[in-house]
Amino acid sequence: MSLNVSDAVDYKGFPADKSKTGGWVPAALILGIEICERLTTMGIAVNLVTYLGAILHIPSAASANIVTDFMGTSFLLCLLGGFLADSFLGRYKTIAIFASIQTLGTAALAISTKLPQLRPPACNSIDTSICEQASGSQMGILYLALYLVALGTGGLKSSVSGFGTDQFDEKDEKEKAQMAFFFNRFFFFVSMGTFMAVTVLVYIQDQVDRSLGYGLCSLSMLVAILIFLSGTRRYRYKKSVGSPIVCILQVVVAAIKKKTEELPCNIECLYEDSPEELRIHHTDQFRCLDKAAIVTEGDNGRDFVPNPWKLCSVTRVEEVKMMARLLPIWGTTIIFWTAYAQMITFSVQQAMTMNRSVGNFKIPAGSLTVFFVAAILITLAVYDRVVMPVWKKWKRQPGFTNLQRIAIGLMLSTMGMGVAALVERRRLSVAKDAGRAATTLPISVFILIPQFFLIGAGEAFIYTGQLDFFITQSPKGMKTMSTGLFLTTLSLGFFLSSLLVSIVKKVTVNEHGKGWLANNINLGRLDLFYGLLAVLSLVNFVMNILCAKWFKPQKAKKFVNDMVDIEINACVSK
Repeated sequence: MSLNVSDAVDYKGFPADKSKTGGWVPAALILGIEICERLTTMGIAVNLVTYLGAILHIPSAASANIVTDFMGTSFLLCLLGGFLADSFLGRYKTIAIFASIQTLGTAALAISTKLPQLRPPACNSIDTSICEQASGSQMGILYLALYLVALGTGGLKSSVSGFGTDQFDEKDEKEKAQMAFFFNRFFFFVSMGTFMAVTVLVYIQDQVDRSLGYGLCSLSMLVAILIFLSGTRRYRYKKSVGSPIVCILQVVVAAIKKKTEELPCNIECLYEDSPEELRIHHTDQFRCLDKAAIVTEGDNGRDFVPNPWKLCSVTRVEEVKMMARLLPIWGTTIIFWTAYAQMITFSVQQAMTMNRSVGNFKIPAGSLTVFFVAAILITLAVYDRVVMPVWKKWKRQPGFTNLQRIAIGLMLSTMGMGVAALVERRRLSVAKDAGRAATTLPISVFILIPQFFLIGAGEAFIYTGQLDFFITQSPKGMKTMSTGLFLTTLSLGFFLSSLLVSIVKKVTVNEHGKGWLANNINLGRLDLFYGLLAVLSLVNFVMNILCAKWFKPQKAKKFVNDMVDIEINACVSK
């Protein structure tokens, strides 16, 4: 039996030898980068709002938007990272380059929070309402550091899981099982990175020195890069075959050019250049795209080879249809991440006003998200050890389907926003009795646990459900792009949060400058904002159920995955 992996090479460009490359050890070296990325990004996100408010004196709504814009940009840039990895750099170089950029960003952030001249003077000790906000230049330097981190995160995040997958041969049953185990534990280790961020890192930032916390992020990423580079000789590399976006554009352009053409009654008349056993079945959805496969005069280019911008095979058209079918589900998962954004912005601001003491120890406000992470870990453990075995015996299935997990996640987030509204209503009642200007209200911060737990449990279901859905329901050659598509739901969710905050703040403000989202949340009506999100989440949940019923997975023949690779390579070569 050959020890070479047919579709992978080693660092010298020779066919990869299974005995010398790939497997668990290289995959673990890659995983270290992801853990440190999560440590850095979440270590910044969950506690940045406290720095913006307490040190830079930025109003609460503006602080929340700065955090959500930072997170949204991080995930949106995953599309850029995926495009560069697919088209030019390859996953190895993409990870190395953008991990280095993130290291520089966290180092710059450590410097910006350390130097006194990069922050405004402290508030007036007598009249705390007299505070000077950070200047434009001070905020500019902070933004530069933050968006260097965002660029690094976006560039490497879309490639880490894919490069980890490259270390296993799907045609080898043993390695295929190892790869499945790797992915089952991937989200667990990512969550552990988040756990370290919201406990140890947030404590260092609040109680020791914030710049030290960011400096440790930079140092940990530097160590992770060195560990990653140490595995260069042991990695398996797959050649960049070009961006699938080109293939999608070719189908769309060809279909538009032939929009006036009539579709033949017999679909067998449509163009197809793949062997019978490698074709994808024609489907009736999105019939307008079928026009790209209508054969007309002038379709051929040089040497009578079809011009891919004028004529596309049925198989290639069906690949694009597969991606199009993902979009309704994609659209109905965005609102979850809008609800999620509140857990690292307004919920942290709530915690800052509440009693956080446990004996002589005062819990940092940002560390309350530990209950959020704990909910994720507990939910994953219960699902793996309890739900899946019971479901297998009862329904004869290994667990909930990906669409069911997405729906459960959306339902839990709806409940979480409803509970958050009730809890905030209670907190505001206490604030009214204690005085709106009180810095610490006589109410325990642990009353926030239910909303953290519900949203955290929702993430455990929706994140794994989305990842499984976008990977399994997309063509094999477009899986990197579909992973990027999945990550854009996080991005758009954070941006939607910023948009909602801005709209609500503008619409609800009164003549006294107060509204639902006042600069001092004790003077606002955050409970109504949470209630609005609960209603939007409920409407979105119903829409998701309808979209799930509409969704029809592609019924492909046995060798569809191999066929997709052939089509993508053909597309790029043309």
